[in-house]
Amino acid sequence: MKPFFKWYDYITINIYFLALSTLSNTMAPLVIPLLVERFVGEAQKATYYGTIRLWGLMVALLAQAFWGLLSDRNTSRWGRRRPFILGGTLGDLVFIAAIAFSAGLSGLDGFWFLFAMYLLLQVATNAAHAAQQGLIPDLVPEDQRGRFSAIKAVFEVPLPLIIISFTIGRLIGAGNMLGGIVVMSIVIVLSMLITLLVREEPLREKLPALDWTPFARLVAMTALFTIIILGLGETMRALGAWLVGVKDVTLLLIALGVAGFAAMLVAVALGVWLSVRISIGEAARANPSFTWWVVNRLAFLVSAINLSSFLVYFLQGRLGLVREQAAGPAANLLLVLGILVLIFALVTGWLSDRFGHKRVVALAGIVAAFGVVIALIVPDLTMIFVGAAFIGAATGMFYTANWALGTQLVPKAEAARYLGISNLAGAGAGAVGAYIGGPIADFFTVNVPSIAGLGYVLLFAIYGAMFLFSVIALKPVKQ
Repeated sequence: MKPFFKWYDYITINIYFLALSTLSNTMAPLVIPLLVERFVGEAQKATYYGTIRLWGLMVALLAQAFWGLLSDRNTSRWGRRRPFILGGTLGDLVFIAAIAFSAGLSGLDGFWFLFAMYLLLQVATNAAHAAQQGLIPDLVPEDQRGRFSAIKAVFEVPLPLIIISFTIGRLIGAGNMLGGIVVMSIVIVLSMLITLLVREEPLREKLPALDWTPFARLVAMTALFTIIILGLGETMRALGAWLVGVKDVTLLLIALGVAGFAAMLVAVALGVWLSVRISIGEAARANPSFTWWVVNRLAFLVSAINLSSFLVYFLQGRLGLVREQAAGPAANLLLVLGILVLIFALVTGWLSDRFGHKRVVALAGIVAAFGVVIALIVPDLTMIFVGAAFIGAATGMFYTANWALGTQLVPKAEAARYLGISNLAGAGAGAVGAYIGGPIADFFTVNVPSIAGLGYVLLFAIYGAMFLFSVIALKPVKQ
């Protein structure tokens, strides 16, 4: 018999996505950048922020896979998922409190304490995240998952961004970071308590021995990708040291712009090629379109994710805002982005089916690049909002059409195995754009302080070029 769902089941099964999204959209673009700036100063903030993003995302990727394996096999009488959601949330509260405490520290001691607490936060958060992702597949029949996923999208995108824009962002923008963190923590706790009301049955079937091979492959894949990013990041630092003393600003822009763009291209192409080979082996030769699809996905997300990650620093440099002053406008921009992502993600399904997934993905890359151009034309907040609207619309189009395209390129019998590689694209995108891009922005802050904001303009221009590269990467994809 199919389960009968009441109206509140749509909330209890999905509301923890509100907690996860509120946490990530508060920490990564608002709290962490401001704390890093406080600890290391203006001159090195982008580089150190790139470091904490790189390791945080790689730890998150591995932690989610690890906790997912354990959650799938959990035989607790509370059910498979709720114990991990409870435990992960309690861990979150401990490490969030530690991060709030770090605001009273200073210098590199403060940064490394923040670094350690942020990595531990990723471990705890992904224990709950991995379990939460299992609730719909566990409890909801396939013919009802569409409506549950729609509610999930509401909790994941507009609601947390509205909360952040009108409460958390304003508190942090007014210099009350502790107040913003407290509001965020309240949202997390309330979401967790409501999730514990889910009607979950214990796992009773006998499971085969745990196979760690997929996790071992993921560890190897992540390690290689991390080594590539570290190597290219160090290359950009070495180039910056070599260019110290050059007075020609145009030459600096061209040299760092071309090198930064090339480094991100290499990270995307080589990282994807090695990752696909490790994950699916020789099958990659028979399905090159899949590899190029992952390249397209990673290239687009490198830009989309890091435009929001560096938003506070960009607003500071471009508009002359001082530290927390940028938090309020940044939160409002994230709200605009989030709402447009949601709207266009919902309406693009029909457009993608009508005109072809590949065409819509290509259009998304072009529209996003156009939005970056608008945001960079003049140092004006209104124009930045207009550009953000185009980028948000393009990102919504991309999320729907790119995933639909990917599902057409994978063997049905191994769809989960193939599509699982896209998790590396999501986590790797933030790492590539932040770790390689950070030294580019800092070069101008340190060596040409009179035009320090130009470093973030150049960095965002590189992200715009990566949007266009994502379009080029679609050419070899054959549906």
